[in-house]
Amino acid sequence: MLLIIAAVVFTTPAAMARTYTAMVIDAETGDVLHEYRADHKVYPASLTKIMTLYMLFDALDSGKVSLSTRMEVSKRAWGQAPSKLGLQPGEKISVEDAILALVTKSANDIAVVVAEHLGGTEVKFAQMMTAKARQIGMKNTTFRNASGLPNRGQLTTARDMIRLAVSLRKDYGNYYHYFSTQKFSYGKRTYGNHNNLLASYYGTDGIKTGYINASGFNLVASVNRNGRRLIGVVFGGRTARSRDDQMKKLLDQAYLELKKDGEIIAPRPRISPDGKILPADTQLLMAKQNNANEVEQPGRIDTETVVARLSPETGGWGIQVGAFSDQRRAQEAVLAAARTAPEVLRLTRAAVEQQSNGSGVVYRARLLGFGGEQEARSACAALRKEKVACIPVNAGDAG
Repeated sequence: MLLIIAAVVFTTPAAMARTYTAMVIDAETGDVLHEYRADHKVYPASLTKIMTLYMLFDALDSGKVSLSTRMEVSKRAWGQAPSKLGLQPGEKISVEDAILALVTKSANDIAVVVAEHLGGTEVKFAQMMTAKARQIGMKNTTFRNASGLPNRGQLTTARDMIRLAVSLRKDYGNYYHYFSTQKFSYGKRTYGNHNNLLASYYGTDGIKTGYINASGFNLVASVNRNGRRLIGVVFGGRTARSRDDQMKKLLDQAYLELKKDGEIIAPRPRISPDGKILPADTQLLMAKQNNANEVEQPGRIDTETVVARLSPETGGWGIQVGAFSDQRRAQEAVLAAARTAPEVLRLTRAAVEQQSNGSGVVYRARLLGFGGEQEARSACAALRKEKVACIPVNAGDAG
């Protein structure tokens, strides 16, 4: 089954040097659900780091390193172009922090740290990467560095990147959870994951973005809905948003076709398996899906499952965008706020907290997870500019 979706947004004259290619497969069966120029060679950019991580997971599995192993930063690693953590020569970073830095920040300096620790030199490590690529069936991929920074000889294809994503889950699935990390704190800074689909497309649990000017915006995405996993690759986006939108279209169409074949793939709104509140944008998408699926009561949002009703927490800062006697209105308010300022609120968690008082029940619409009072106040200021009323609150405040 071959799905054809127009890629007009990727082929304007200004972007002609950036080749659009794409592929979507059913991860379980291997069936190709969509492909467009899937064997055309392109620059992988930071998708390269998926293989860097594969090699690091291999070293963990074989006992060559542990998550606590400290790796030293060389002058060469320190001198890499952004994005990077900016560690100084002689500093050390643990393997686990290196994994998180590569997954979220896509840190070029840390990619070189890993390469030099495992291969001695980055050149030798790139040769090891290419050899591993051949071993897992990536016939048209050559690596020249560990980061994906520009190199004319560093090439891959959409089909090869699919093979890498499949092999990663198959061979080192016990480390795959790192790819769903939405934020990573190191030193005094917190870094958000560049993969926007984690917070905006239901079921996404990985995997990696990439960009250099010569390639455009690239993405490998893995999505699991009701036990049916799709893996998609898009190369050549003009912007991060157009790339993300294209990936969503391809995945939407693939799930739609699977549903036509008799499978029920519609997402079921729920809290994440580890009990955490899902990101605000994800909840918004889930609420829309729930509305679309509602037959007996059009327009109803199932607040029981879409937004958690939390008991007050101790400590931490959030913002409150209203208190309502009606649970549905509270949910609509918090999700509308999340949609109004997605960049400011991307790393927060939406919640509707139920509180009983002398006159009945009140539902407080809140976004939680700010680093402190000042961060919460800044978010409120941004919302007020969009004419959304809010107040900063301590998450433990029951008032």
